[in-house]
Amino acid sequence: MTGLIPSPDGMRVPPAMPAAAYQTYSVHVPLQTHWRPASCAEVDCDAHQRGWATTVMPDSADEAAIKGSGRRWSTVEKTPEGWHRYVFPAGQPCFAAARHRVRLDRPEIYVRRDGDWRGNPYGTDPYVHTSADLWVEDFGEHQQQIADAIQRG
Repeated sequence: MTGLIPSPDGMRVPPAMPAAAYQTYSVHVPLQTHWRPASCAEVDCDAHQRGWATTVMPDSADEAAIKGSGRRWSTVEKTPEGWHRYVFPAGQPCFAAARHRVRLDRPEIYVRRDGDWRGNPYGTDPYVHTSADLWVEDFGEHQQQIADAIQRG
């Protein structure tokens, strides 16, 4: 990974200019306001539709969690390695059911910020566009300004 530098979300190409020279455009769909919990059936959960199997160490906390989950299993098999493999039939909530979400009918949030992933050196508030079209227009104008500056040298 030659030439990359660490960043909060992984590795990035080193920026050519200071953070103040950048603007960041982003689209947000916050979990708290744009999503709601959903059932396995609502999200077409494969485990719910077809069933699943979970393999755990015998007499472990994971096995206790299975036994206390309220879910029914059709068989428990002992693997050659000595683990227990629980086979769950379709039609019941999977173990990830609490994380299932469906999107609400709310528009995305279109934002422009000064700076980049390193921060906002000016401390300015983000600008929230009222529509996707205005965000795209703003982004395009910004890109054109960059292209014009490069053309001028």
